[in-house]
Amino acid sequence: MHRSLAFFLMLAVCLAGCLAPVLAVAQADLRTEGDVAKAEGAYAAEVPVNSQGESDRAGALARALGSVLAKLSGDRSVMGRPGVAQALRNAGNYVESYDYRQDQGTSPTGAPTFRTTLVARFRQDDVDGLVAALGLPVWPQPRPKPVLWLAIDDGSGPRLVGVQQSNAARSVLDRAVERGFRLGLPTGGAAEQALVGAIWRQDTAAVARASSRYSPPMQLIGKLYRTDGGWTADWNFVDDGKVLSTWSTTDADARRAMASGADGAADALVKRYAKRVDSGVPGTYRAVITGIRNADDYLRISAALQNVSVVRAIRPVKAEGDRLELDLELLTGPAGLNRMLGADSPIEPVAMPTEGPVQLEGEHAEYRVK
Repeated sequence: MHRSLAFFLMLAVCLAGCLAPVLAVAQADLRTEGDVAKAEGAYAAEVPVNSQGESDRAGALARALGSVLAKLSGDRSVMGRPGVAQALRNAGNYVESYDYRQDQGTSPTGAPTFRTTLVARFRQDDVDGLVAALGLPVWPQPRPKPVLWLAIDDGSGPRLVGVQQSNAARSVLDRAVERGFRLGLPTGGAAEQALVGAIWRQDTAAVARASSRYSPPMQLIGKLYRTDGGWTADWNFVDDGKVLSTWSTTDADARRAMASGADGAADALVKRYAKRVDSGVPGTYRAVITGIRNADDYLRISAALQNVSVVRAIRPVKAEGDRLELDLELLTGPAGLNRMLGADSPIEPVAMPTEGPVQLEGEHAEYRVK
């Protein structure tokens, strides 16, 4: 019996590792005339695709989920965090629906251009569970809408960008949305136009006083001007009168230099307000699973563990009777694993070990088959 169970275990691990994930997601209902698919809210994202084929869709859903995780956490380097890349391979498991949009434009030669965009919407509860399991920071909602005080000098003198000139600041406004928040613009009246001098000499206190009519008391203050390297943008981010961050960006493209303001503001806000959910200490944990009845249970258990992004490796230790022992190499502690398993898992936790770099002799995580 021992040999038979061990054989089924190894077979299950091999099969689960070889089978490609199947995307079981639904395309959104047909739209009415004039209704255009677009990403709305923190749990939706849109990415360009080459076609509407299934092969392109899998990669696009992974990029879209990565964009959602970046918005939720506020971390523009979220893709490099442990476990994220593995989780994105199973992006289809989190999709509520998806749709496509055709965007038409014009090339530099005047010829029409067409671009296909995939719009994906993800299930909030499942994504929140993934964020918690991976121990990603959470930037709480609702988020503040800082006022953007931007002066631009293209060679004819600095001018303030107000609401009426919002297209001039489109790159920084759009980048803020990509980072998960929004920026507001001042009305741009005569009194505010007079603030250009204060912006140019980076008098943050004067700008903050003038911005007191707006809510919240946060300002992204920047000046964009020509330099030998193309364009330079100097930035200050102020929260309730305190300068949280100061930075400069030089780029050949004025739009990229301008967009850096949103990145710096998001980084400052995340550093101050984001909270991280404790998902446990990474390491190798012994797991004991009881109540195994047959080979189907082995296959279900192995598939469930292989499908969890925080599981880096599964090493069978012993299979005897209805009991299975495994060493699980985890990117989080068992708490993170349990969050990822979810309600549909074939196993449920019974007892958890002490998490940390030192584990007591004989201590293990215990699960039982449902």
